[in-house]
Amino acid sequence: MKKKFALLLILTVLSVFLAGCSEFKEPIYSTSEGFWNKYIVWPIVSLIVTFKDLLGTYGFGIIAVTVIIRLILLPLMVKQAQSSKRMQQIQPILAGLKEKYKSKDAVTQQKYREEMQRVMSEEKINPAAGCLPVIIQMPIIIGLYHAISRMNATPEILLGKFLWFELAAPSVTLAITAGLMQFIVLRTGPAMDNPQMKVMMYIMPFMIMIFGTFLPAALALYWVIGNIISIIQNIFIYKPFKKKEVAPVKVGGKRK
Repeated sequence: MKKKFALLLILTVLSVFLAGCSEFKEPIYSTSEGFWNKYIVWPIVSLIVTFKDLLGTYGFGIIAVTVIIRLILLPLMVKQAQSSKRMQQIQPILAGLKEKYKSKDAVTQQKYREEMQRVMSEEKINPAAGCLPVIIQMPIIIGLYHAISRMNATPEILLGKFLWFELAAPSVTLAITAGLMQFIVLRTGPAMDNPQMKVMMYIMPFMIMIFGTFLPAALALYWVIGNIISIIQNIFIYKPFKKKEVAPVKVGGKRK
């Protein structure tokens, strides 16, 4: 758990660092130089513009790109749900190992780690599975932020309005909606099964609301649509795994 929080902290710091790597007021073109511009920002801009041409507005373009990103991440989400369910099932085993190897000396702790890894290997659990969607999504979110900010600085591309709000300007309404949607995502997802993660159910929505009041509405729109899709995924992917009866596991990693 601590490792996951550390990873998220590192990703946050990385996102702040990357956010300062280019000028948001610079126009963006296919000829823009640099790896970040050429392979992350411009492809996102191209996708949004393509769907804008097809669907009529940049708002619908951003929604279409969001759906595509979530569909790409769907197999990882399924694996995350499977891994989360298996982790819940082996918690009694891990608690027993922790008690068995409670001595803090290096040899005992090494045996504890080996036993824990063996159990996870036998149960085909990948501890990193829960982090993969976050890791993959982070550069996309940062790239989307760069794309949106720089699209509005490009004379040939102006985001304009979607419904009643300016896509390039902050929207308090969308920020609050994004935060509420994030709360529902966490409320219907695996965080509810982990007491240590329940605190995130209140912290993350609050953070999204705060950030959303300063960031472009287009990014808040991405969060809203993404969270709606996540809620649907929780209902049709996570909940079935939660309800599905799986044979209990006994100490030693074998199913009864």
